[in-house]
Amino acid sequence: MSTNRREFLGMVGRGAGVLAIGGALGALINESRAEAGTNLWQIDPAKCIQCGRCATQCVLSQSAVRVFHAFANCGYCDLCTGFFQAQPNALNTGAENQTCPTAAIQRSYVEDPYFEYRIDRSLCIGCSKCVKGCTAYGNGSLYLQIDHQYCSHCNRCSIAAACPSNAISRVPQDQPYKATRVRGT
Repeated sequence: MSTNRREFLGMVGRGAGVLAIGGALGALINESRAEAGTNLWQIDPAKCIQCGRCATQCVLSQSAVRVFHAFANCGYCDLCTGFFQAQPNALNTGAENQTCPTAAIQRSYVEDPYFEYRIDRSLCIGCSKCVKGCTAYGNGSLYLQIDHQYCSHCNRCSIAAACPSNAISRVPQDQPYKATRVRGT
């Protein structure tokens, strides 16, 4: 059976299409396998000394480090030293009383004497002031972590290089560092 030029080119085109689809599918499978074993930059909360360098040493204009809140550890205190200055003028949400320079922590009333504290990570600059207050006078429910939604995934993290306590390292994506203390344990 002889084929003409049009048929031959059609077969070559279909074959190339099948190879392209197969190659793309193979790349997607390999990428998903690679992501499962990916190591990511993470901050070990047990080693972090809240030095403030996370806010200034990132290659991004706004650091990829953000504060996270371990709700299970929180005391829902009226006087939260992560939210308020150590000695506030009053227990209200006035900027002069707040620890956070960007108002990234929102306080909402639950019931006497309890308040809930939520983090707006888009406002957080990773300065660690709230974490320092929470760790020094509170229960440590606030902690710093690299938020990979904002991270540029550098091969060499400039924050890790500047960290005086070596709290930043690459860990498996499926085994991130987390705040470990739980209230009452």
